[in-house]
Amino acid sequence: MTAARKPARTASARPAAGVSGTAPSRPAARPAARSSRAEPARPRRGGPRAVRPLDGADRARLLAGEHHAPHDLLGAHPVRGGVELRVLRPYARSVTVLADGARTPLRDDGDGFFSVLLPVAAPPEYRLLVAYPDAEVETDDPYRFLPALGELDLHLIGEGRHEELWTALGARPMEHQGVAGTRFTVWAPNARGVRVAGDFNHWDGSAYPMRSLGSTGVWELFLPGVGEGALYKFDVCRPDGSHTLRADPMARRTEVPPANASVVTASHHVWRDQEWMAHRGDVPAHEAPMSVYEVHLPSWRPGLGYRQLAAQLPAYVRALGFTHVELMPVAEHPFGGSWGYQVTGFYAPTSRLGSPDDFRFLVDSLHRAGIGVIVDWVPAHFPRDEWALAEFDGRPLYEHPDPARAAHPDWGTLEFDYGRREVRNFLVSNATYWCEEFHVDGLRVDAVASMLYLDYSREDGQWTPNEHGGRENPDAVSFLQEMNATVYRRSPGVVTIAEESTAWDGVTRATDLGGLGFGLKWNMGWMHDSLEYMTKEPVHRKYHHDEMTFSMVYAYSENYVLPISHDEVVHGKRALVSKMPGDWWQQRANHRAYLGFMWAHPGKQLLFMGQEFAQGAEWSEGHGPDWWLLDPSYAAQSDHRGVRALVGDLNRVYGETPALWQLDTVPEGFAWVDGGAAEDNVFAFLRFDRHGSPLLAVSNFSPVVREGYRLGVPEVSGDRVAWAEVLNTDAARYGGGGVGASGPLKPEPVPAHGRSTSIALALPPLATVWLRPV
Repeated sequence: MTAARKPARTASARPAAGVSGTAPSRPAARPAARSSRAEPARPRRGGPRAVRPLDGADRARLLAGEHHAPHDLLGAHPVRGGVELRVLRPYARSVTVLADGARTPLRDDGDGFFSVLLPVAAPPEYRLLVAYPDAEVETDDPYRFLPALGELDLHLIGEGRHEELWTALGARPMEHQGVAGTRFTVWAPNARGVRVAGDFNHWDGSAYPMRSLGSTGVWELFLPGVGEGALYKFDVCRPDGSHTLRADPMARRTEVPPANASVVTASHHVWRDQEWMAHRGDVPAHEAPMSVYEVHLPSWRPGLGYRQLAAQLPAYVRALGFTHVELMPVAEHPFGGSWGYQVTGFYAPTSRLGSPDDFRFLVDSLHRAGIGVIVDWVPAHFPRDEWALAEFDGRPLYEHPDPARAAHPDWGTLEFDYGRREVRNFLVSNATYWCEEFHVDGLRVDAVASMLYLDYSREDGQWTPNEHGGRENPDAVSFLQEMNATVYRRSPGVVTIAEESTAWDGVTRATDLGGLGFGLKWNMGWMHDSLEYMTKEPVHRKYHHDEMTFSMVYAYSENYVLPISHDEVVHGKRALVSKMPGDWWQQRANHRAYLGFMWAHPGKQLLFMGQEFAQGAEWSEGHGPDWWLLDPSYAAQSDHRGVRALVGDLNRVYGETPALWQLDTVPEGFAWVDGGAAEDNVFAFLRFDRHGSPLLAVSNFSPVVREGYRLGVPEVSGDRVAWAEVLNTDAARYGGGGVGASGPLKPEPVPAHGRSTSIALALPPLATVWLRPV
């Protein structure tokens, strides 16, 4: 993850959206305030009866938006002599209560307060008629409702164990006590008060203070008449009395950036991927074929939304034979140049491409095309935007309280406080949210190394050792273990994948054995070493031979993915084909040979978009892949189509050949034939399935044809008496020279490489050949 970012602009105030119970317009000035200590006027004959004056301190706290229990003062409450009804409606000219067929006007107490003493024994069912200078609005009173959040939810939140946190916090349209509206809840334990502001009240939350629900730090308010599509934020009163307007950390939909308000939403998508979901966990990911096409959705086909992508992406990926797509982060982020790796809306798919249900539609379409969906997930850090998570309630909340621990030295962001149970709950629940609400099949966890080490990118004196004097972050370790254990328990068939660039022991070891519990890990060492080798001129490659073989020294220490990701084709690193030495023909030949070597190497494959057709330019999020290279009118289009045809055949043969994936993570699945042919720039090895059926992979990374190249092979039994080419990256249809075996090669009783039989074959230049017994 390597992109810079810039602050996003805040949302501008919007006109009322016509939601029931909202003020249609705001007058130029508020009514003149009356003294909070003035004696109540005696009721007029037939008019409202006076109520006790509101305590001055309570009145001031309500007006300042820092009262923790507004429902104790507002709404209807039994008192001696009847039911006291008090309403806070700034800018209203009058308020009338409608109950039992009667209309009773409320007394104007100043500062937007209205009250009346009803001569009834118990609070009635009532509504309010609120008159503004230019309109009257009939609405339910938010302060007549009981809390819409249950005791079990609060208990689990307090313990940091609410695995479906998104059902308890945030904005949820619902029917409560027979009335339709939206329940707003937010965790802000340091706040003196919280109010709801939105387009339904002209972004002035003074009439909508929330109540604190005990020691959990959760604030709640049910707003009748507010429904899907409403824009909102939380007006948080900080400990110092100042106010900050914040987007909802649990928002499940947001405005299109750079606007940043949260949006009330509910899902209406009807899933049609039942067959996929029922069988996705039949085979563990490390024992199944997995070749991944990495996609940056906003730039794959610029201008397409989720639903338009659903009409094109599944067919394209399926035609190429990839088993999965990996989507660079789709969670909402303010700056597109961060590619989604600096998240402000952890529970909201980016609105740039459509609604959350539109994203569900895309995942559904991919599943019905037989393609799994992996989403990049970023629990390592978050940006400092003043409307988002940073010091959310006026003090460090999601970030670590120690500024040195909180500040991420590389990206100018803030690191999560993994030792705080509510923060861990926020993140663990977020992981399960993507798996359960959007049916994603995998989470690739970004920047794991930056989480695991206290000294990550820090110099001596810039970090503090843990309690044992070490550099490891035990809170992050515990969080990752909890996240993985929870995801695997709740979502069978989902795989978690770590982008972890160090030699941390046990990344893919089970949590009950002391590991982090990931299913797979990106093999960054293989990627760096193999690319370093490939960038060398062939005449120099013999001096770097071990860079291609070293990966097998540790190949079974973890369950690996071999990634050629977006990070390797941007910021001056050049596209994959452009890394290769030589002229254009040699570059493409190297490119094809490398992909053949990669697909045969133990581990799952990942290839970033554009590299499947040898795009020569670096990727840019501004315009995406250079699709024009495939246009029939382009003179060299056959060169690029040839590489794409190879990728399709690699995936096809790969999927049909269990030897290439079934024993990826155990030594029994691999054997060198010749790993030491440095002078020849040749690598030859065997892959085996669980029945012992082999595939021979041979890569010749020199620009010369090697005739009669002898390789020892296992003896074959039964009617499999010869070895035949099943893939040759030098084939003419891929843009190669067509050098290779003209037919099956019968083993000869000539010892070679420690085996009693061998074959002699012509190795094409700068090419990889796969053979298997026939």
